Amino acid sequence: MVDLPRCRQATWEDVDRWADRLAEQVRSAQHVPATLVGLTRGGWVPTRLLSDRLGVKRVVSVRAQHWGVTATRDGKAELTEGLSGSVTGEDVLVVDDITDTGESLQLAVEHVRAAKARRVESATFLHIGHSRYVPTYFAEEIPRDAWVWIVFPWNYWEDLASLASKAAQVAPGVEGVRTTLRERSGWDVPREDLERVARYVTLDPK
Repeated sequence: MVDLPRCRQATWEDVDRWADRLAEQVRSAQHVPATLVGLTRGGWVPTRLLSDRLGVKRVVSVRAQHWGVTATRDGKAELTEGLSGSVTGEDVLVVDDITDTGESLQLAVEHVRAAKARRVESATFLHIGHSRYVPTYFAEEIPRDAWVWIVFPWNYWEDLASLASKAAQVAPGVEGVRTTLRERSGWDVPREDLERVARYVTLDPK
């Protein structure tokens, strides 16, 4: 049976609200860092938005990944690229979009600590209640029994292509996929978006 998760599509208005909340939390704690470390790829946009709100100009990256195909784990999380710059002796905030299992963020935090940062904190827009790692700051918590796959604006086309391919195995064609996603995932996708995806993803499997 095809596994299709329940989905929640985040808007840019959601993103701005989460970024504002995180910045307020960090400022209230009086822990504005010298450097932001963004997890690639999901943490890039949150990191950039926090950079503006906190007035932190120095941003470096690290890559730890767990999710591959949308809503499908690729086994154990792995650190695949180290820090792109030194953080020795600095106060650092490690940023990602969400803690689901929490493994990727935890790996990144441990890597930054090992790089001899002075203080290491972490932040995510969303935190799922079942995550084994709890970030220092998070803008919104989703209870474990209310888990959904979050479709962030920067993941929209990737997630849509992946889930549309799965839905096509249930009911092929643009309308079949659209109905399946609406009924099984709770995601009402515009027809024109599915038509665009159909240019490079097969929605009529043999």
